[in-house]
Amino acid sequence: MLRLNKESPKKCTLTPLRGRKDLPIRWIHCGLGDEVEVGQVTLLHPDGKPLSSADNQRPLLLIDSSWRDLPRVLRGVTGDLQFRSLPKKLKTAYPRKSSTFADPEAGLASIEALYAACALLGFREESLLNEYYWREEFLKKNQILFP
Repeated sequence: MLRLNKESPKKCTLTPLRGRKDLPIRWIHCGLGDEVEVGQVTLLHPDGKPLSSADNQRPLLLIDSSWRDLPRVLRGVTGDLQFRSLPKKLKTAYPRKSSTFADPEAGLASIEALYAACALLGFREESLLNEYYWREEFLKKNQILFP
Protein backbone atom coordinates (compact mmCIF):
# COMPACT_ATOMS: atom_id res chain seq x y z
CA MET A 1 0.00 0.00 0.00
CA LEU A 2 1.61 3.24 -1.14
CA ARG A 3 -0.07 6.13 0.63
CA LEU A 4 0.41 9.79 -0.17
CA ASN A 5 1.16 11.63 3.10
CA LYS A 6 -1.02 14.62 2.30
CA GLU A 7 -4.20 12.53 2.22
CA SER A 8 -6.34 12.81 5.34
CA PRO A 9 -6.41 9.59 7.43
CA LYS A 10 -9.91 10.60 8.58
CA LYS A 11 -11.21 10.29 4.99
CA CYS A 12 -9.11 7.25 4.07
CA THR A 13 -11.18 4.10 3.67
CA LEU A 14 -8.08 1.99 4.43
CA THR A 15 -7.40 3.48 7.88
CA PRO A 16 -9.36 0.73 9.72
CA LEU A 17 -6.93 -1.87 8.29
CA ARG A 18 -3.83 -0.22 9.78
CA GLY A 19 -3.92 -2.07 13.07
CA ARG A 20 -4.75 -5.49 11.66
CA LYS A 21 -1.87 -7.90 12.16
CA ASP A 22 -3.71 -10.71 10.33
CA LEU A 23 -3.39 -8.98 6.94
CA PRO A 24 -0.12 -9.09 4.98
CA ILE A 25 -0.16 -5.37 4.16
CA ARG A 26 3.02 -3.33 3.95
CA TRP A 27 2.38 0.40 4.33
CA ILE A 28 4.68 2.81 2.49
CA HIS A 29 4.19 6.54 3.03
CA CYS A 30 5.48 9.09 0.56
CA GLY A 31 5.28 12.74 -0.35
CA LEU A 32 4.74 14.18 -3.81
CA GLY A 33 8.00 13.86 -5.72
CA ASP A 34 9.46 11.14 -3.46
CA GLU A 35 11.19 8.25 -5.14
CA VAL A 36 9.93 4.86 -3.99
CA GLU A 37 11.34 1.50 -5.14
CA VAL A 38 8.64 -1.20 -5.03
CA GLY A 39 10.27 -4.17 -6.77
CA GLN A 40 8.22 -6.49 -8.95
CA VAL A 41 4.52 -5.77 -8.36
CA THR A 42 1.06 -5.82 -9.89
CA LEU A 43 -0.04 -2.18 -9.87
CA LEU A 44 -3.75 -1.45 -9.96
CA HIS A 45 -4.21 1.20 -12.62
CA PRO A 46 -7.21 2.03 -14.83
CA ASP A 47 -5.07 1.83 -17.99
CA GLY A 48 -3.73 -1.68 -17.33
CA LYS A 49 -4.70 -5.04 -18.75
CA PRO A 50 -7.53 -6.77 -16.85
CA LEU A 51 -6.47 -8.26 -13.52
CA SER A 52 -6.70 -12.07 -13.43
CA SER A 53 -5.78 -14.97 -11.17
CA ALA A 54 -2.52 -15.27 -13.16
CA ASP A 55 -1.43 -12.05 -11.44
CA ASN A 56 -1.47 -13.54 -7.96
CA GLN A 57 2.21 -14.50 -8.25
CA ARG A 58 3.30 -10.89 -7.61
CA PRO A 59 2.56 -8.57 -4.70
CA LEU A 60 -0.34 -6.22 -5.31
CA LEU A 61 0.36 -2.47 -5.15
CA LEU A 62 -2.39 0.02 -4.47
CA ILE A 63 -1.64 3.72 -4.54
CA ASP A 64 -3.82 5.66 -2.12
CA SER A 65 -3.98 9.23 -3.37
CA SER A 66 -6.39 11.59 -5.05
CA TRP A 67 -6.98 11.17 -8.77
CA ARG A 68 -5.30 14.48 -9.54
CA ASP A 69 -2.13 13.53 -7.59
CA LEU A 70 -1.79 10.01 -9.01
CA PRO A 71 0.34 10.94 -12.06
CA ARG A 72 2.83 12.82 -9.85
CA VAL A 73 3.01 9.94 -7.35
CA LEU A 74 3.58 7.43 -10.17
CA ARG A 75 6.51 9.44 -11.55
CA GLY A 76 8.45 8.58 -8.39
CA VAL A 77 7.57 4.88 -8.30
CA THR A 78 10.28 2.59 -9.68
CA GLY A 79 10.38 -1.17 -10.11
CA ASP A 80 8.91 -3.80 -12.39
CA LEU A 81 5.33 -2.53 -12.57
CA GLN A 82 2.75 -4.76 -14.22
CA PHE A 83 -0.25 -2.47 -14.78
CA ARG A 84 -3.59 -4.22 -14.22
CA SER A 85 -7.12 -2.88 -14.10
CA LEU A 86 -10.30 -3.86 -12.35
CA PRO A 87 -13.51 -4.50 -14.31
CA LYS A 88 -14.95 -1.26 -15.67
CA LYS A 89 -18.43 -2.30 -14.57
CA LEU A 90 -17.53 -2.03 -10.86
CA LYS A 91 -19.47 0.79 -9.20
CA THR A 92 -18.36 2.76 -6.17
CA ALA A 93 -20.58 3.39 -3.19
CA TYR A 94 -18.30 6.12 -1.86
CA PRO A 95 -19.96 9.54 -2.18
CA ARG A 96 -17.59 11.75 -4.15
CA LYS A 97 -17.74 15.46 -3.74
CA SER A 98 -15.13 17.98 -4.67
CA SER A 99 -15.74 21.69 -4.77
CA THR A 100 -12.39 22.24 -6.49
CA PHE A 101 -11.82 19.42 -8.99
CA ALA A 102 -14.01 17.22 -11.18
CA ASP A 103 -13.94 13.57 -10.15
CA PRO A 104 -13.57 10.93 -12.85
CA GLU A 105 -16.71 9.12 -13.96
CA ALA A 106 -15.33 5.75 -12.91
CA GLY A 107 -13.18 4.74 -10.00
CA LEU A 108 -13.44 3.16 -6.61
CA ALA A 109 -12.62 4.04 -3.04
CA SER A 110 -9.29 2.47 -2.04
CA ILE A 111 -10.94 -0.16 0.18
CA GLU A 112 -13.34 -1.08 -2.63
CA ALA A 113 -10.42 -1.51 -5.04
CA LEU A 114 -8.50 -3.63 -2.53
CA TYR A 115 -11.52 -5.85 -1.86
CA ALA A 116 -12.26 -6.29 -5.58
CA ALA A 117 -8.62 -7.03 -6.46
CA CYS A 118 -8.28 -9.61 -3.69
CA ALA A 119 -11.52 -11.30 -4.78
CA LEU A 120 -10.39 -11.43 -8.42
CA LEU A 121 -7.03 -12.87 -7.36
CA GLY A 122 -8.80 -15.66 -5.47
CA PHE A 123 -8.32 -14.27 -1.97
CA ARG A 124 -11.78 -12.95 -1.14
CA GLU A 125 -11.61 -11.51 2.36
CA GLU A 126 -15.00 -10.31 3.61
CA SER A 127 -13.50 -8.72 6.71
CA LEU A 128 -11.77 -6.05 4.60
CA LEU A 129 -15.11 -4.27 4.37
CA ASN A 130 -16.10 -4.70 8.04
CA GLU A 131 -15.44 -1.05 8.96
CA TYR A 132 -16.45 0.42 5.58
CA TYR A 133 -19.53 2.58 6.08
CA TRP A 134 -20.83 1.98 2.53
CA ARG A 135 -20.14 -1.79 2.58
CA GLU A 136 -23.68 -2.98 1.92
CA GLU A 137 -24.28 -0.46 -0.86
CA PHE A 138 -20.98 -1.40 -2.55
CA LEU A 139 -21.76 -5.12 -2.42
CA LYS A 140 -25.33 -4.54 -3.64
CA LYS A 141 -24.18 -2.40 -6.59
CA ASN A 142 -21.66 -5.08 -7.55
CA GLN A 143 -23.55 -8.26 -6.68
CA ILE A 144 -23.01 -9.66 -10.17
CA LEU A 145 -19.28 -9.79 -9.41
CA PHE A 146 -19.57 -10.57 -5.69
CA PRO A 147 -22.62 -12.84 -5.29
